[in-house]
Amino acid sequence: MAGRLDGKVAIVTGAGSSAEGIGNGKATAILFAREGAKVLLVDLFEERVAETETLIVEEGGVASTFVADVTNAAECKAMVAIAVERYGRLDVLDNNVGISIRADVTEVTEEQWDHIMAVNVKSIMLTSKFAVPAMAANGGGVIINISSMAGLRANSSTPYTTSKAAVIGITQSMAGDHGRQGIRVNCIAPGLIYGPMVAPRMHGDLREVRKQAAPLGTEGTGWDVGYAAVFLASDEARWVTGVVLPVDAGLLVTTPVTYETLNQQTF
Repeated sequence: MAGRLDGKVAIVTGAGSSAEGIGNGKATAILFAREGAKVLLVDLFEERVAETETLIVEEGGVASTFVADVTNAAECKAMVAIAVERYGRLDVLDNNVGISIRADVTEVTEEQWDHIMAVNVKSIMLTSKFAVPAMAANGGGVIINISSMAGLRANSSTPYTTSKAAVIGITQSMAGDHGRQGIRVNCIAPGLIYGPMVAPRMHGDLREVRKQAAPLGTEGTGWDVGYAAVFLASDEARWVTGVVLPVDAGLLVTTPVTYETLNQQTF
């Protein structure tokens, strides 16, 4: 069904991919445009969002770029102002920016911890701080934050897990705070997605293990996250707020032990 976002204006942060391929932000931006939204593509690197813009425009969609560091309040304020200036309103904010390192509490440095919290959590606070008033001025809107299954289950990186759990917390808090302004706030928790962020460290065997880890036994991509974002941004989800939507092939409903046992048909 086309046109699910007709007439809406969306900001997608992290709308470029860190390497060749289609990441969550790029996929989401393309799908928003395909569904009729006018999209402001935001990234720290101009060449990344320029590529996304080209893909959208070649398909007949409407998009433009804005280079910003979303850990900076002034740049987040300018981002929202530019969206309203170019397109007249703001309806959707999709927060896709995120980074990770592998470390536990004994290994992570204070500087690394602060950087991950700034990029993964502070950015959502700042973009939302300026988006909420712009949305409220038009009677409401939608904020979609990208967390991770790591925010719901232990992961190989303590700072990343902590930051992604915080994304869930801020999502639920904002949903409660701004519902009466007509603003819905939801969260997507992707599972073991294969995309530009992880591809450089994925040899064939590891990629297959990740693929087989969940009940569906199939590989997820940025498009899967993007389609979930389209639903949450659309009026079809008008009565959905404060939720955490896993997009993970069912990984969170299993444990490695029980799933392996079930596969061997001995349980």
